[in-house]
Amino acid sequence: MLNLSMPLLRSISAVLILTALAGFAALRAQSGGASQSEAPEYPPEVQARLAEGSSALERNDLAQAEKCFRQALAAEPRSVEILDDLAIALARQSQPQKAAEAIALYRRALELKPDDPATARDLAIEYFREQDYAQALPLLEPLADRLPADFQAQELAGLSLFGLDRYREAAPRLERASRIQPDDLPTLYMLGQSYLRSGDYKSVTDVFARIMKIAPDSAEAHVMMGAAYEKMFQEANALAEYQAAEKADPNFPGVHSSVGRLYWKEDKVDLAAQEFREELKRFPSDPLANYQLGQIDLEQSAPHDAEKLFQAALAANPNYKEALLGLGEAELALNQPEQALAPLRRAIEIDTRYAQAHYQLGNALARLGHPEEAAQERARSAEIQNQQQKEYTQKLDSSAPQH
Repeated sequence: MLNLSMPLLRSISAVLILTALAGFAALRAQSGGASQSEAPEYPPEVQARLAEGSSALERNDLAQAEKCFRQALAAEPRSVEILDDLAIALARQSQPQKAAEAIALYRRALELKPDDPATARDLAIEYFREQDYAQALPLLEPLADRLPADFQAQELAGLSLFGLDRYREAAPRLERASRIQPDDLPTLYMLGQSYLRSGDYKSVTDVFARIMKIAPDSAEAHVMMGAAYEKMFQEANALAEYQAAEKADPNFPGVHSSVGRLYWKEDKVDLAAQEFREELKRFPSDPLANYQLGQIDLEQSAPHDAEKLFQAALAANPNYKEALLGLGEAELALNQPEQALAPLRRAIEIDTRYAQAHYQLGNALARLGHPEEAAQERARSAEIQNQQQKEYTQKLDSSAPQH
C-alpha cells in the first residue's frame, strides 16, 4: 500500500537533518573522539589544507572545501578525520554522485575505526537523506538507545522505521521524541499516523487530543481527523476535514493529494486533476499525485503523458504496485508490449495475487506471440478474482448478525 505520509516524512526529514547535525555536535567528544590535544599531528602542508577546507566549509564554499580535503586525504589516506571532513563537504552539495561518494567515504572511515559513533551518525544521516531507511536504521537505533533524551536521535530512528512501514516499532520511538518536545506538531502527526497504521485507535485518540490542545485548527489536526473518517468510510466528512487542512496550510505535504483522491472517488475528474497538480507544484516527486494524474491521462487517451507520470511515481516509490500496473498499461497503449513486461512482472513479484497485473501481463504476452503463457496469466487472473470474491462473501457472512 502506498504510504500517503511519505511526502511529509521527506519534508520533516529535510529539517531534521539540519538540526540533527547541530544536535549531535558533542557526540564525538562524549564518545572518545580525539580531543584537541589528542588530534593527529599532520605535516604542515596537510594542516594548511585542513584549515583552508574548514574555513571554506564554514562560509559554505563547498567546492573549495572539497578540493582542500581531497588534497589532504591524498597525503593522509587513512585519516578518519579527513575522510569525514571530505564526506561532509560532498554530502552538503546535494548531488546524487556526491552523496554516493560521501557514503563510500563514511563507510571507509568506519572500517578504519568501527566504533566511532560520530562517523556512524554522519553515515546514518546521509542514508536517511537518501531515503535509504534500511541502511540508516541499524546505525540510528544504537545511537537512539545511547541518547534516550535526544530528540533528533529518537525522531530519526522513528521516522526510519516509519519509512520501512514498521509502524508498531516506529510508534515508541516517535512517542519518546514527542515527550521530549511535546509541542512539535510534525512529530505528533507522524506518531498519530504510526498508531493509525498499526491499528492502535486508542492511542490515535490520545495523540489527536494532544494535537487539538496545541493547535486545534492546524493542518495536522484536520488531516488526522480526515484519515480517521476515511477509516470509518465517512468520505464526505473526510473530504471536509482535508479541505479544512488545505485552508489551514495549503503547503502541508499530501493534503492536496488527499482532497484530489476523494474527488477522484466521486468521479469529479477535473477537480481531482486540479488538486493533484497543486500537490505537484509544491512536491514534484509526490508519488500519489503523479500516479493519479497518470491514471487520468491514461483514461483520457494520453499514454505518453501517463507514462512519464507513472515513471515519476516509481522514481519516488519503486514498489508502488499500482504505478507499476499503470506503467504497464501505458506501454500497452503505446503499442510497446515488450516494455510492458518488466513493470507488470515486478508488480506481480510485489503482490502475487494482483489480478489486474496478471491479466495485463497476459495481454502483453499475447501481443508478443506467446499464446500459452498469455492464457496462463489470464487464467491466473480469473482464479484470483474468483478466490477474492469467495473470501469477501465469507467475510460478509461471518460478520452478519446471527438470528
